[in-house]
Amino acid sequence: MPNDYENRIAKLEKDLKDLTDEVYLNNFTSSKDYNKYSRFNSRMKVPVVATDPTIGEVGDIVCVVTKLKICTVASLTAPTWEICGAQT
Repeated sequence: MPNDYENRIAKLEKDLKDLTDEVYLNNFTSSKDYNKYSRFNSRMKVPVVATDPTIGEVGDIVCVVTKLKICTVASLTAPTWEICGAQT
């Protein structure tokens, strides 16, 4: 007769397997239909700076004077900042 700890371990292992199967099941092969237009009720604050920052990670967004820029290449010496969209 298995003791209580063995039963609990077996149940936890089964639960973990079920969760793993649920997360990874068709995760990369199925297509998911997302609504093209989404409404978000929050705002993102973008820092305003005078010049391109010397430190940045890919995806960082800043407003340099009046131009919105995003970091496209991270580098320890000089990250690359690209202007987002057509701005005047």
